[in-house]
Amino acid sequence: MSLSPAVWERVREGVVPGPDAVAAVAAQEQGALGATRVAATRSALGARVLGAGPLDAWLAEPGVTDVAVNGDGWVWVDRGAGMERTTDHLDPADARTLAVRLAGLAGRRLDEASPWVDGQLPSGARLHAMLPPLVEGGAHVTIRVPPSRSVSLASLAARGMVPPGWEAVLEALVRRRLAFVVSGGTGAGKTTLLAALLSACDPLERLLVVEDVRELRVEHPHVVRLEARPANVEGVGEVTLSTLVRQALRMRPDRIVVGEVRGGEVRDLLTALNTGHEGGCGTVHANEPTDVLARFEALGALAGLSPSAVRSQVSAALDVVVHVARSRGVRHVRAVALLRRGDRGPRVEPALAWAGPGSEQQVGPGWPHLAARLGLPSSPPTGRLSAQQVGADSSAGAA
Repeated sequence: MSLSPAVWERVREGVVPGPDAVAAVAAQEQGALGATRVAATRSALGARVLGAGPLDAWLAEPGVTDVAVNGDGWVWVDRGAGMERTTDHLDPADARTLAVRLAGLAGRRLDEASPWVDGQLPSGARLHAMLPPLVEGGAHVTIRVPPSRSVSLASLAARGMVPPGWEAVLEALVRRRLAFVVSGGTGAGKTTLLAALLSACDPLERLLVVEDVRELRVEHPHVVRLEARPANVEGVGEVTLSTLVRQALRMRPDRIVVGEVRGGEVRDLLTALNTGHEGGCGTVHANEPTDVLARFEALGALAGLSPSAVRSQVSAALDVVVHVARSRGVRHVRAVALLRRGDRGPRVEPALAWAGPGSEQQVGPGWPHLAARLGLPSSPPTGRLSAQQVGADSSAGAA
């Protein structure tokens, strides 16, 4: 598209791109394009200047949870069944321009002095981008697409992410204000499940949510969000999760939530949970529920805590582990485990397990103890969900 001299003059004058400016540019081309093409031009310009350009169509497609551009320029998407390569391809110059512009939309800087960025786009999508030579080829861009609306436990159960009978267990976990972590691998649905659990909290509670990048979409009337900030190019101005957790303690929380526990903030979270703040929660990467203790020990080491100190803190602070997994493209709650306290420290005791659609639920030795703490009948929840009953759960998000 060839722009008129008047349009180029606006560019040279430094007019900040915006919806009105884009519309004005398109309108000035009406004589050359004709009235019928002005709207299409405005849409194309908007995507190129304000949106994600060639990625916009994928970000808007229902069911897409992740969009990525690799160094070779190919665009990949995840519709809930794993990453698939599309037919779209960007040349290195376009990929770099897109990455830098998206970083700007997220309020971050991306250049040789600051070659990676982690931020949030105006749409709520989470952006990560990295430039060569830290990555091979051209710029790498990864966008995590948030769910289009907040989710509830009931909706997750209807999609097959929560097995039959477990909805009442998870609701009781929240209602009884037990401290818990949602564990799982990347893309298993940790953030989605945590958001649904928080949406089940008492409306009178005040939730303090601390995140590195804002991702949790919680349907609750009283949510206070704190977001970390990286250092600027001069290396100053950083605000860490540890700092925010300490600040949250002074903001009259009923529950403290750490979106993802992945560093030294584990010390402050455990301290908070051990000072009377019941019902605290967060997510943590772990392959199995039994790996959570080892994961906390590793994170505690980053904060200068010994393994024995971490186990002592965890023993007093956490009650339950809810584990999510992704099997054959379907995200589901795989297990609920109880953290039992003993002479040798805490141990993870399986209570409920489910291998996914079409499989029977399993009951572990921790169920009677968990049921008692939740005020539920000692008879375990039962049920079976066939693969045909499982809806497309990809819209449930992928954290």
